[in-house]
Amino acid sequence: MQPTILLGLYPKPSYGYEIIQNIQKFGFVEGQAPPGMVYRHLHQLEGDGLVSSEWNTETTGPAKRMYYLTEEGKEMLALWVDYMENQARTLNAFVEQYRLIREQGTEQSG
Repeated sequence: MQPTILLGLYPKPSYGYEIIQNIQKFGFVEGQAPPGMVYRHLHQLEGDGLVSSEWNTETTGPAKRMYYLTEEGKEMLALWVDYMENQARTLNAFVEQYRLIREQGTEQSG
């Protein structure tokens, strides 16, 4: 969940509701992410210095909390992406080995 929130904030600062809407695009959460879970992660990310926030009272209606990705958050997102790329390579190598072995088995039995 945390990498998706960081990526959701990467293009621009957002309100909690916008973040919830944006992270659906990444495919890690089916349907709408539970707001309570997203806000818990936002609070943790803020405590870790990866996200900052401030109240925006300049718009009409009630004040909204605007969340920003910090430089540390950008660095952490880059680390997550490196990790995911490595995992993807490992998974692709596994799938390729499976297909190779399956193909060899088909040739031997045929």
